[in-house]
Amino acid sequence: MDRIVLVGLPGSGKTTVGRALALAMDQEFRDTDEVFAEREGVRVADYLRREGEVRFRERELVALHSALETAGVVATGGGIVVSAAAREVLEREFTLWLDCADETLLRRVGEGDRPLLGEHPAQRLVELRRERSEWYRQVSRQRVDADREVDDVVGDLVRLVEREDSRS
Repeated sequence: MDRIVLVGLPGSGKTTVGRALALAMDQEFRDTDEVFAEREGVRVADYLRREGEVRFRERELVALHSALETAGVVATGGGIVVSAAAREVLEREFTLWLDCADETLLRRVGEGDRPLLGEHPAQRLVELRRERSEWYRQVSRQRVDADREVDDVVGDLVRLVEREDSRS
């Protein structure tokens, strides 16, 4: 398998699990938010405040393509599925949806700088789940319960990848 791409809501563990999965599988890891920051010279949160979400999604798609050129494991931004063009790309990849309880998401996002969660992150996370769940389902091979210890999630992901590789 060339690549594994992780999608999910903010706080679902895409970056944390992605780094651990890449290490476990001896693969390169890329995070589209980090690729974006490298390419644009500005943090995602600052870019969102300055340019807005529509412009950000256009540039995020470029970061996705860049990450997919080299990485074995790619963690995406939580809203990447908003873009139809990004969904088309993700559907062609071995994409897995990391999901967990709203309470866990809220605890994990904590005091982070996440402009799209606004003043009421708990309410906004519920809205984002409602808006994006069908898109996560659409692009993913499988939903993975990420409401557990990182090592447990990584173990499940490794087994999924091995099972997929054995089918090829």
